[in-house]
Amino acid sequence: MNGTPGSTRAATVGTHRVVPSSADHTPIRVLIVDDHLLFGQALAAALDRESDLQVVGTVSSLEDGVRVVLGEQVDVALLDYRLPGVDGVDGVHRLLAAAPSVAVVMVTASDDERVLLAAVEAGCAGFVSKTADIEHIHTAVRSAAVGEATIAPNLLPRLLARLAQRGTGVGSDLTAREREVLRHISAGRTNAEIADALHLSINTVRNHVQAVLAKLGAHSKLEAAAIAVRAGLAAP
Repeated sequence: MNGTPGSTRAATVGTHRVVPSSADHTPIRVLIVDDHLLFGQALAAALDRESDLQVVGTVSSLEDGVRVVLGEQVDVALLDYRLPGVDGVDGVHRLLAAAPSVAVVMVTASDDERVLLAAVEAGCAGFVSKTADIEHIHTAVRSAAVGEATIAPNLLPRLLARLAQRGTGVGSDLTAREREVLRHISAGRTNAEIADALHLSINTVRNHVQAVLAKLGAHSKLEAAAIAVRAGLAAP
């Protein structure tokens, strides 16, 4: 396996995730949903070797994945795009409907913009390639667990440019500061980068990000960026 987005379980407020305190060292709990048994097992073994990561389940169907997130504490779900009888976009919808606080990272061999765009709009927290090295997957899981987007830097502008052709009327209740934070989110910046740019503490930025996600009804930074571009709140 050439096997991308530290923290802990995030609490749920509405449909968005609350970033846990950095003082909490509980391992990030990961679910793998992939119908390729050997790939899933190899990925689980590689993740479990990391002290801050814990695989709580490796399943081969979406139905089993939904059962796990309903019965187990799961922080990040690594979801194969192609599962028997269902595509990854529907998989994102169903996992988040069952457990809105789970960060869903799609594992895919495709870079089809239509597929990735649909997954973002469904609430996907990011993407990782099946050909990525294992360190990239470690980074992807850790980033997703703290609410950061996981996407190749060259891919985000392409997706947002496609979204700019659509429209929506959300975001009217955002404050001026929240709109500013949202523009940085749409530029693909991390919380730390936003904090530096706005001369704010990281905790203040996290609070603004969570307020933005709540007001937009977004599950992830990627989904918030998609909504922002559609609504004309940020440039693609």
